[in-house]
Amino acid sequence: MTDGLLLVDKPAGWTSHDVVARTRRLAGTRRVGHAGTLDPMATGLLVLGINRATKLLTFLVGCDKTYTATIRLGQTTVTDDAEGDITASADATGLSEATIRTAIAGLTGDIEQVPSSVSAIKVDGKRAYAKVRGGDEVKLKARPVTVSSFDLRSIEARPEVGPGVLDLEVEVEVSSGTYVRALARDLGAALGVGGHLTALRRTRVGRYRVDDVPTLEDLTSRVQAGDSLPVLPMADAARAQFAVRELDEAQARTLRYGQKLAPGGPTEAVVAAIAPGHEGEPDDLVAILDQSGPHPRSSVVFPLA
Repeated sequence: MTDGLLLVDKPAGWTSHDVVARTRRLAGTRRVGHAGTLDPMATGLLVLGINRATKLLTFLVGCDKTYTATIRLGQTTVTDDAEGDITASADATGLSEATIRTAIAGLTGDIEQVPSSVSAIKVDGKRAYAKVRGGDEVKLKARPVTVSSFDLRSIEARPEVGPGVLDLEVEVEVSSGTYVRALARDLGAALGVGGHLTALRRTRVGRYRVDDVPTLEDLTSRVQAGDSLPVLPMADAARAQFAVRELDEAQARTLRYGQKLAPGGPTEAVVAAIAPGHEGEPDDLVAILDQSGPHPRSSVVFPLA
């Protein structure tokens, strides 16, 4: 199986681990991982690494992300999303659009966010969601996150769902580690009516977008038809996401022999070092470099396939 990244449009109801497990069967390899979990209720872009490309995932987890979401005002749930029981209700229909936009502005930019208590964050060696389900009270510390944009697309009253309920369609662009469920919770709290997330779709991870990305069903059909998976080769995947330093053959050998490389190229913390392929072969991703200091350092070196 080719080493590289596989972009998948995750279906609702599947965990990220479920998608990894299915992809392992489709790809015929155990070496499959993902760059950032999506909740089972969420859909959208899941970035998978296959074989040697699993080492690329570390550098993708920290990329900023874009989501579209539905926030329901007027109801609070124990999980901050639609999968949890409703714990409180209030009438949100009296809120004006201007009032909602003002509250949204207060949750935009560099903020301190308390993650949802049912997140996967570990507390005393145990996942927070496991402690909550076991009946423990969990209080997580606030952490700095960046909400680069928080755009309100529409407001709709939902009397069939419950009296006083409003649904907001929003799009958010956030830093890694931001919980959109927590944004929904905090927006409802700021407005005094409570809120939770009812739908979430990830549309972007770094420079990768969900547009035209195959679903898991599409991938399964391809393999059943005898076609290969649309894996993005490692050098192409790195070029699409990171700054690039072009290497010659001698420089590629220097890196793979564990020797120091002379300064040159982009001065960034994540730089893809790429050498040309031989005789029509694809380009070769040699290493990921940290060139933010005076001398390049190898964060990871990829052996020849």
